[in-house]
Amino acid sequence: MCPVWPLHIIFFYLLTIIPVWVVCQTAPKLMTEFNPSYLEVHMDETKVVKVNISDFKNCNNGDNLFIKSDSEHISSTDYGSYQLKEEDLNSFIVQKFNVTGNFLGKTKIRVVSSNAICSNTNEPLEVIVTRKERIIDRVFTGSVATLVSIIYINFGCAMDWATVKATIKRPFGPAIGFFGQFLFMPLISYGFGVLLFPNDTNMQLGMFFTGVSPGGGASNIWTYVLGGNLNLSITMTTISTLAAFGMMPLWLFTLGRSIFKSGDLGVPYYRIAGFAVGLVIPLGLGLLAQRYLPRFAKLMVRILKTFSALLLLFIIVFAIVTNLYLFELFSWQIIVAGMCVPWLGYMVGYVAATLLKQPPGDCLAIALETGIQNTGISIFLLRFSLSQPEADLTTVIPVSIAIMTPLPMICLYLYQVLKRRCSVVQEYIIPSTMQETVPLMDCD
Repeated sequence: MCPVWPLHIIFFYLLTIIPVWVVCQTAPKLMTEFNPSYLEVHMDETKVVKVNISDFKNCNNGDNLFIKSDSEHISSTDYGSYQLKEEDLNSFIVQKFNVTGNFLGKTKIRVVSSNAICSNTNEPLEVIVTRKERIIDRVFTGSVATLVSIIYINFGCAMDWATVKATIKRPFGPAIGFFGQFLFMPLISYGFGVLLFPNDTNMQLGMFFTGVSPGGGASNIWTYVLGGNLNLSITMTTISTLAAFGMMPLWLFTLGRSIFKSGDLGVPYYRIAGFAVGLVIPLGLGLLAQRYLPRFAKLMVRILKTFSALLLLFIIVFAIVTNLYLFELFSWQIIVAGMCVPWLGYMVGYVAATLLKQPPGDCLAIALETGIQNTGISIFLLRFSLSQPEADLTTVIPVSIAIMTPLPMICLYLYQVLKRRCSVVQEYIIPSTMQETVPLMDCD
């Protein structure tokens, strides 16, 4: 028996297959030259591309050539096929085709053949599909900014400025909100980013940028609608916005660098300053109205709750419609990320305020201020730090968080409405004689 049995079988097999592999590797490649050599196209946009194909040494007369995208979901071509003729084999051919952007992302377009050896193309066309800013995006941004400015005038009319001064002098509530906003939220967003997206630094960055952003103006609206302390809420939002000038750089250039080791990280000071101005000026106008136009101020306060509820409904519906295309990117990780960041913020803020013996209205305001983030700033940060289409793809994180943020408040608001209506039924519908003899239903 052979002393190396059965290894000699493997040895002879390798001697047979290696020369064939070497021949395949050294075989002339089908040469392609695309014009342009790099293509960037918007979603639903079509561009014309030319390709010069040559070196048909491994091709045969009658072989079919195809131009295909690696991902038809991202971009597609309208090219059918081309059948090689005898005269093509010693020459070159020029083909023209259309490339259409279907969805955000990167893919490659290459020339392939029905002949496996002939299909060895060496120059694929890299295609990047990005999103063009639409009219509806501008309408949404402009309308929300206008309506929020109007509602902050209402807030200025409704605020008790003596209470605000007292809160600033003894800032227990703002201190709790500050530590929740700028200590807990950055750490929890960083931790869940690493846990949910261990191999995707862009998504981790989307989580972290959302966590380090200051509180959003929606916290003030929800605080008023749900019966919390509006004076404390607006005070905390103002402090949070001003503190962001120092706290955001602190987090971005320390913990943020562990995620994003290469590339630009910047703080959108202009954006933060714009939000601060948009907060302070309407509040100042409301204060002036409260002092010099008391009847107008009372009217504004009277319509504030209804206006707040309608504004929240408008923002939620319009935001979903505007970002419908991003729902294709939603996965269970994206949904969990959208829920965890704001919902844990609510819980931690409320528990901390309760343990520190804050009044119920203050606990609600602190919880909302902790959990609600200014996702507009996080989206701006992503677009500044990442190239396209990664920047637009990563915005799915702050968009998911923005969509999941109001769900607990909607449930709480519906509970409050049902509770009030149940009380009205007990008071006005049930006869007084039955109230004396029949135990009333406990609506709580």
